[in-house]
Amino acid sequence: MNTILIIDDDKELCDLIKRSVMQEHIEADCCYSGKAGLRQLKKFEYQLVILDVMMPGYDGFETLEQIRKESRLPILMFTSKNDSASKVHGLRAGADDYLTKPFDMDELIARILSLIRRYTRFNNKGEQLQILNFDGLEINIEEHSITTVNGFFELPPKEFDLLLLCAKNQGKILTKQKIYEAVWGETYVYDDSNIMAIISRLRKKIEKNPGNPKYIQTVKGIGYRFNKEV
Repeated sequence: MNTILIIDDDKELCDLIKRSVMQEHIEADCCYSGKAGLRQLKKFEYQLVILDVMMPGYDGFETLEQIRKESRLPILMFTSKNDSASKVHGLRAGADDYLTKPFDMDELIARILSLIRRYTRFNNKGEQLQILNFDGLEINIEEHSITTVNGFFELPPKEFDLLLLCAKNQGKILTKQKIYEAVWGETYVYDDSNIMAIISRLRKKIEKNPGNPKYIQTVKGIGYRFNKEV
C-alpha cells in the first residue's frame, strides 16, 4: 500500500486529507512542522509528500530545500497565496505540483494519484524499464528510438537525452538551465538557441500538431514540462 506524508500545521485539514486518501487505499502520516516532517522522512519510506508553504519555524520552502538535498520524492505544495510568484518559487525549488487553498478534495486526490503513479513508474525496484509509453508515444531506452503518430524514428543523442529527461520528470517544470546542464553537461550561458532547436525537431517527430504540442509543453519564461496527463 502507498503511504504519503502530510506536513501542515492545520491539524483539521491533515485529518480530513488522511480520511479522504484512505478511501483510495492510501495511508497517510501527519506532521505539523517542517522539522518534524524532515525527521519523519528519515525514519520511514513514502511515495509522496504534501507540504504547506505557510508554517511556523521552517516554512514550506525551507523544508522543500532540505528534502531535495536527499530525495527525489514527489512533492505537492499547498499555498494560500494566489500570486504566481509563490507558485513559481516552489516549482523552481523542486516541487512537482501545487494547489492553492482552499481547494477541491477530488482535485487533490486526482493529483496525488497522478504523482504516485508517475513516481512508481520511474522508480521500480525490479528491472529497469526499457520501453516507456505515453498515450501514443513510445520511447525505447535501449535503442534510443521512438514510435509516434508520425512513424518510427531513431533519435540523435541530444534529442534522445532531452526527450528522456523531460519524460522522466513528467509533470515537473524543467528550467532551461537545468535542461542545458543535464543534456550538454556544460554551464548554462543563457543561450537558448540549442534547446529551442532540439525541442522544435522533437515536436516535428512526436507531435500530431507541433504548433499545439501534446507532450513537451512550453512554460513561458521558465522552461518546458512533459505533459502530466499523458
